[in-house]
Amino acid sequence: MWKIATESEFEEIVHSTKNIVLSAISRNLHPSLYRCIDDVVQETYLRAYKSLVKGKFRGDSTLETWIYTIARNESLRMNSKNRRIYLPDFEMEAGVAFEYESIGLEKAMDKIPDKYREVLLLRMEGFSEEEISSRLEISTGTVKSRAFRGREMLGKILGVEQL
Repeated sequence: MWKIATESEFEEIVHSTKNIVLSAISRNLHPSLYRCIDDVVQETYLRAYKSLVKGKFRGDSTLETWIYTIARNESLRMNSKNRRIYLPDFEMEAGVAFEYESIGLEKAMDKIPDKYREVLLLRMEGFSEEEISSRLEISTGTVKSRAFRGREMLGKILGVEQL
């Protein structure tokens, strides 16, 4: 068991692990959520601090590995909490990064047929299936079908497997 006794000890931990934490976040946080990096860092260190004060770090791994894992989990939690912002109904998998920089979401969206793209764009804007159905004057079943097929096509273009 490992426990911190003073604030200066924790400050030293933050100073020595900040690059590790930022590395974990950059590998696991979705690019559209980079504006949330500060929140993820703060939550990472808050969780680490609480655990260290309570003596919950057992020392089964190095402190750096343990904090990296916390940062990774916080990044994935932020992705999950905000997944409707970047692409509805896609899940982030540990270690799988969307290739938005190399392919680009806009370019990928341009490669799928209009009827699927318009449903996906409306979903990304936060419209419900019923709202999309009304707006496009199609049934909700058609909205669901086009959303599924559109995500499937987009996933193939981006190299992401749908779960």
